[in-house]
Amino acid sequence: MPRADEDAASAREAIARARTQAREAAERGDRLEREAAESDEAAEKSAREAAALAARVQQAEAERVLAEAQLRTVARERARLESDLAARQRPLMGLTAALQRLSRSPPAFSLLRPGTVEDTVRARALMASTLPVIERRTSALRKEIAAIQGIEAREQAAAERLRATKTRLATRRRELLALETEQRLASRRLGNDAAREEERALALAEEARDLDELVEGFDRSAALRSRLARLPGPKIRPAQPDAAVASPVIPSPTSSERPNEAAPQPYILPANGRLARGFGGVSRGVTLAVEPGAAVTAPGAGRIAFAGPYSGYGRIVIIEHGGGWTSLVTGLGRLDVDVGNDVVAGGSLGVADPRLGQVMLELRRDGETVNPLAQVR
Repeated sequence: MPRADEDAASAREAIARARTQAREAAERGDRLEREAAESDEAAEKSAREAAALAARVQQAEAERVLAEAQLRTVARERARLESDLAARQRPLMGLTAALQRLSRSPPAFSLLRPGTVEDTVRARALMASTLPVIERRTSALRKEIAAIQGIEAREQAAAERLRATKTRLATRRRELLALETEQRLASRRLGNDAAREEERALALAEEARDLDELVEGFDRSAALRSRLARLPGPKIRPAQPDAAVASPVIPSPTSSERPNEAAPQPYILPANGRLARGFGGVSRGVTLAVEPGAAVTAPGAGRIAFAGPYSGYGRIVIIEHGGGWTSLVTGLGRLDVDVGNDVVAGGSLGVADPRLGQVMLELRRDGETVNPLAQVR
């Protein structure tokens, strides 16, 4: 495929992808805003409002990418038309120059030139046949010039849309950052055991030899918490201890014994971008090529088990969803969540690291990797 065709196909793909991502983010923002309005619980209402604002940020990001792709497409079309116009103009310029020279010759001098009447007739016939060709070609040129002028108008409109989208994106990012800062301060004021839990998470990260071992460590911690939650509570001492019957010990179910608990729903990709690497082979998740500073959100509802830097992966977040499901998101440059926070699907985790330019998502169930794309709805 020629390079120009490849560029055009790539631009069409980028435009289609950006339109889809903008539409999905807008729909998610509408849904979260409705849920926030219907919620009577303050914490849930606040979380969904923040998630709705994060969706609006991702919508603006996709609209910016769309405007940039459209602007590049229009500029490429304009360059092609201008090149075609220049190629068509060259032969006409030579012919026009010859006609101008002929027009400057007085008719009396033409009578004195050597030649026969037959030569004069041929010259006039040639002129008569040339003029319609010139008219047709100049008419085509005029149409192409008009087309270029129309493209220039489209280019100006696309540039204006891009400027407006960038302004809207900057505003929404500031609003989201302010809201997240307010929520984090409120969360820290509550105190409780968050600091100790964060210390344990950091200690586990230091002990882990690699990322797989780190995630498996949090999987084990989540399984332990789940087992403790299922233990029966304390019972009142019986009046006659000798007559008491011991309660049966309930073993913790394995993944094969446990009901087939579905992945968290809704489940979404954490950032807008192009799929750079799919699931399978050496890839234990999916990798998205993203714009610098792209908003990164929680793929599903859950609890933040870890949030911090990890060598080679930027800042990472591990989310426990319950039912043995865990998500790992890597490639963040800034974190907007702390260990112990509860998040909703689409809630902000932070922004992508511009030095890495990619965000990776892993989904696991009981330690086994699962294709995240199969769960995305």
